[in-house]
Amino acid sequence: MRSSRWHAHGNVYIVHDGDGSAVDASGTDGVLEVLRVDGDDVEIGILNTDGSRAEMSGNGTRIAAAWLMARTGAERVRVRVGPRTVEVRRTPDGLFESALGEVEVGPRETVDGIELTPVSVGNPHAVVLGDPARIGELGPLLEKHARFPERTNVQVARVERPGEVTARVWERGVGETSASGTSAVAAAAATHGEGEVLVRFPGGDLRVRLEGRRAWLTGPAEPVDESSASGDEAVTSA
Repeated sequence: MRSSRWHAHGNVYIVHDGDGSAVDASGTDGVLEVLRVDGDDVEIGILNTDGSRAEMSGNGTRIAAAWLMARTGAERVRVRVGPRTVEVRRTPDGLFESALGEVEVGPRETVDGIELTPVSVGNPHAVVLGDPARIGELGPLLEKHARFPERTNVQVARVERPGEVTARVWERGVGETSASGTSAVAAAAATHGEGEVLVRFPGGDLRVRLEGRRAWLTGPAEPVDESSASGDEAVTSA
């Protein structure tokens, strides 16, 4: 069994051939299990660092696409995760655009005095408008709140101007991360609803395009080192 390390704005995942439950994911944001490859299609599972499973990951699916493209030379691939199939294409500037599919934005609500907007991008999010520096306080509180029996990802976002948002994210089962793809979509959808939005994270910027109830996400994905690009790194088991 082989593995390789890839990252998207410092959001590091181990891409692993098969069951990743025994992979040592310390120092990363999770494991992408490669369950099946068929030409330009790959099916993956997503494991958080605490061993729980995620339904979806914007950065993770983009990394899986870049991993497959590096092996096949394709410019467009499809990544299957759970019930969703994400189509990913390489852009002329070397980034990757993912068609993430449907986004559901719920009505704003108040939880223990915290006003938030619930959003689903195939996985759950709670978007709070305010100072992103509060993520260390609000993230752990909301992630495991009884309002979210399956736990939730949390974003604290501030609108800088129309089409630009600054955010920090607390990922369910991981903690604070440098960037998050589905969190970028959630923050954009909760604050704008339509159009193109630049979401700025500590790790870097992600571009979101919203049309109706569908979202597209554009950002980077690359191997941590050359051995990761060739898939020559040996897997480490816990």
